[in-house]
Amino acid sequence: MGRDRAGAVAAVTVWWLARCAGAVWLELATTTTKCLSEEIQSNVVVIGDYSILYEEHPVRPLVSAKVTSPYGDVLHHSDKVTHGQFAFTSAESGNYLACFKVEVLEKGMVINLNLDWKTGIATRDWDAIAKKEKLEGVALELVKLETAVRGIHENLLYLRSKEADMRDVSEWTNAKITLLSLVSLTVCITVSVLQFRHLKQYFQKKKLI
Repeated sequence: MGRDRAGAVAAVTVWWLARCAGAVWLELATTTTKCLSEEIQSNVVVIGDYSILYEEHPVRPLVSAKVTSPYGDVLHHSDKVTHGQFAFTSAESGNYLACFKVEVLEKGMVINLNLDWKTGIATRDWDAIAKKEKLEGVALELVKLETAVRGIHENLLYLRSKEADMRDVSEWTNAKITLLSLVSLTVCITVSVLQFRHLKQYFQKKKLI
């Protein structure tokens, strides 16, 4: 029974960690800049590690990287490197952008860049925490699960806040559309009445009616 519980705890924890971390490969050429974005809420730790996957190139490829916040603040910037790292704590919620561009590469060639992007609890060193807190086995997995549940709860609160903001914007938009529709209808009715009176007076002058 204990093993089954530990297995279930580990499965849920691994699932959550997989959502909070991800490694991707980017194909970069001399004429393109490729960017990745991730929506992150405030007060979340973010760690990134990127490096060129070496292959046989006549010229040693170098890459420039820039990471920016939702408001355009530069959180990391490096020029002409083969690898690099960045780490920060998000100050505001929104889409964080990581862009990469090849600086030294022969025309027509393509390189692969590996980017390991971690957020939230995926950035924690569980081995160090286990040694410090003297945790092992099921106890460690329960701590991981508790942290994961707390993270899920915070994420749900964030999504609820965003949903409320979207609902407010939708209601405001609907109110404005209704008001504009009423104004438009009023203008159309007014113009129609004025046209009718003008035509009536015109026909009366011509003695057509």
